[in-house]
Amino acid sequence: MNIQAVVFDMDGVIFDSEKLVLKCWKMVADKYNVPDIEKSCRDCLGLNRNATKEYFQNKYGEQFPYDEYKKEMSDLFHDEASGGRLEKKPGIEELLTFLKKRKIKLAVASSTRREIVETELRDGGLFSYFDVVIAGDMVKKSKPEPDIYLKACECLKVTPENAYAVEDSFNGIRSAYAAGMHPIMVPDMAEPDEEIRKLCECVLENHFAVKEYLDFL
Repeated sequence: MNIQAVVFDMDGVIFDSEKLVLKCWKMVADKYNVPDIEKSCRDCLGLNRNATKEYFQNKYGEQFPYDEYKKEMSDLFHDEASGGRLEKKPGIEELLTFLKKRKIKLAVASSTRREIVETELRDGGLFSYFDVVIAGDMVKKSKPEPDIYLKACECLKVTPENAYAVEDSFNGIRSAYAAGMHPIMVPDMAEPDEEIRKLCECVLENHFAVKEYLDFL
């Protein structure tokens, strides 16, 4: 194939943020006696804000104060991660530099809100690597629907079959596959099951391995 673009998820792929989100949700859950929060967080990996809120209210009831608890969780998260303190995933800068030198177009397709995505990329010194940033509040349907990846490819002016997606979540892999892209999974909080392995072009340990894989194509 002719590799024209690589599109990255952000949380758990570019930044090592998923574990911190889970830690902060656990603190909120302990405070308010919310049960089974770890499974809820894992089930919501890759979903945008609206889809996550719908999941929480389906599970805990329509009166569950999601917005209030989410803000409290976010405040805890930003207390630890703001100002460029959010840890990057190993090898991500080397991978981005390699792809830029190959003149491959780069995008972010994150379910997080655009304001947060752009702030975290800028604070981490990575924003300039990307030609396009597509966030969860820029599309109607959340991952696992293909909308966000299709929009990224459209904005990059590439066909999905000539683009790779780098993801860590099941919903992200489903989204990229449904868009007709070549999904690469770099697991973070969940190892792929049989269903997800079938959707992936490959499953790799880290971004150094992704660089080696793409260098052979």
